[in-house]
Amino acid sequence: MTHGKSITFDNVSKSYGSRKVLQEFDLHMRPGELVCLLGPSGCGKSTVLRSLAGFESISEGDIRIGDVSVIHEPPRSRGVGMVFQQYSLFPNMSAVANVMFGLGIQHVPLHERRTRAMHMLEMVGLAEFAHQFPDCLSGGQQQRVALARALVLNPDVLLLDEPLSALDAKIRLQLRSEIRSLQRASGLTTVFVTHDQEEALAIADRIAIMNEGRIEQIGTPEELYASPATPFVAQFVGHSNQIEARVEANGTVKVCGTPLPLLNPLPAGSAVRVFIRPEHVALQLDADGAARVREVSFLGPFERTTIQYGGLQLVSQHASGMRYVPNDRVDVRIRPVPVLAQHIDPQSSEPAQ
Repeated sequence: MTHGKSITFDNVSKSYGSRKVLQEFDLHMRPGELVCLLGPSGCGKSTVLRSLAGFESISEGDIRIGDVSVIHEPPRSRGVGMVFQQYSLFPNMSAVANVMFGLGIQHVPLHERRTRAMHMLEMVGLAEFAHQFPDCLSGGQQQRVALARALVLNPDVLLLDEPLSALDAKIRLQLRSEIRSLQRASGLTTVFVTHDQEEALAIADRIAIMNEGRIEQIGTPEELYASPATPFVAQFVGHSNQIEARVEANGTVKVCGTPLPLLNPLPAGSAVRVFIRPEHVALQLDADGAARVREVSFLGPFERTTIQYGGLQLVSQHASGMRYVPNDRVDVRIRPVPVLAQHIDPQSSEPAQ
């Protein structure tokens, strides 16, 4: 059952003096949806979250939770639960007391506070640690307490500000899965801020790629990866080979002899830079191959092999069982999937304005 409410940012701007950190920012989230805000440091992700929570005022525009504008509401009246990067637990309180704290501010009777807090600790797998103090808990356990503290207030919206970045890789994988399961079970509308693209791809219903205070593109993880709308998205989400070419008369570009259809058709003869995913570069050992292996990186279940093909340097990503070594001769084939093209000035090799 969906418990959360819709979220709408309508033409929101936020300035600090002369510096605009949000510029005509628009976003609509459906009830129960989990949207990740993904982008480089300083792009405005956390400002979006803090503005929604009520910790930052906006300069222009409107923010609505459900059908109600909240820009003049204090944080406690917005129906929002927030989990920060730093756990921000009270060190002199037990786990259960930390979870109960917000309920006390809401004047919930003591017996109900304890019952709800214990139920929430059980949901996050920490019932047996209820009476432990934060310094006796691991980082992952402390973040679970922080999550329980936000969820126990029964919010309409859950905000997560890089909640896993301080954890080691194994715990991060486990906890992001738990957060996703809890979010689905509760139906809470959730905004998850991260700079980790793998995390966003794994957890989100939709991802909003942010750049300089605006959304470059929003879509499902599959849409963003397979059909990036801008060069920024193509470079920021996943890895891409960037190859300069010319648009053929039939509207394709030819790379390593393979015609590639374009996601964004451009006039024949245009000088372009195309973005090709490494997994679309297929290699095969061939003593007479036109390419030579330069470098191989082993990455567990897959490898990245860098090759030289004439004047081009390409990276191929493939299963680890396909072993290549430097100086191997290989044949190269580009899989004919649609690619994004960026028009460039042929004189300068810079993107055309």
